[in-house]
Amino acid sequence: MKATTEERAETFDRLGLGEPLLKAIADVGYETPSPIQQKTIPLLLGGRDVVGQAQTGTGKTAAFALPILERLNPAGSGVQALVLTPTRELALQVAEAFHTYARHMGGVRVLPVYGGQPIGQQLRRLQGGVQVVVGTPGRVMDHLRRESMNLSELKTVVLDEADEMLRMGFLEDVEWILEHTPPGRQTALFSATMPREVRRIAERHLNDPAGVEIEHQTLTVPTVEQRYVNVSEG
Repeated sequence: MKATTEERAETFDRLGLGEPLLKAIADVGYETPSPIQQKTIPLLLGGRDVVGQAQTGTGKTAAFALPILERLNPAGSGVQALVLTPTRELALQVAEAFHTYARHMGGVRVLPVYGGQPIGQQLRRLQGGVQVVVGTPGRVMDHLRRESMNLSELKTVVLDEADEMLRMGFLEDVEWILEHTPPGRQTALFSATMPREVRRIAERHLNDPAGVEIEHQTLTVPTVEQRYVNVSEG
């Protein structure tokens, strides 16, 4: 399945999102869905697993966050969605996006978890009830081993920037986490590139996923000449 910039829905309300999310989208000034959003949101709303090949800056966070929030049970206190990211910076960014999109949903609880932050604060938040967890693999594994994070109510897992997690050596951790999630959960994998190891994750842990590939757009002007020089750290 391939999306191009010409294939755009005119408005977000054609994608099956409810009024609270549409209001939040209007608040942040989104007018039309990007190609990754147009292709991915209906698939995730329909319960499909998805493999999305898209670079940073294509709008992929909204592509998975909006359908997760649409399917969320606001009255539930357990973790319903788990998003794995390679870095704490991305975890914080994604968690903030969830807060922004959920502003009219009445108190959706989102928690970023990552190393370097005191774990006691995270434990207290988890004990109080969290519906969406966004975290780095190491800290998520820590909570699962401590049994401080219960995934029995989990509906959706997202692997964000899977190729970056591979580059940073997290792929075995990701597989361990996936093996400790309910077998019926929905899974979405997003990656800018698709190396063999990332494809193996998709083949092993996703159920008949729909493929969404976004054409790379030219990011530089052809008349601009670019050069680089390798230098030592010193």
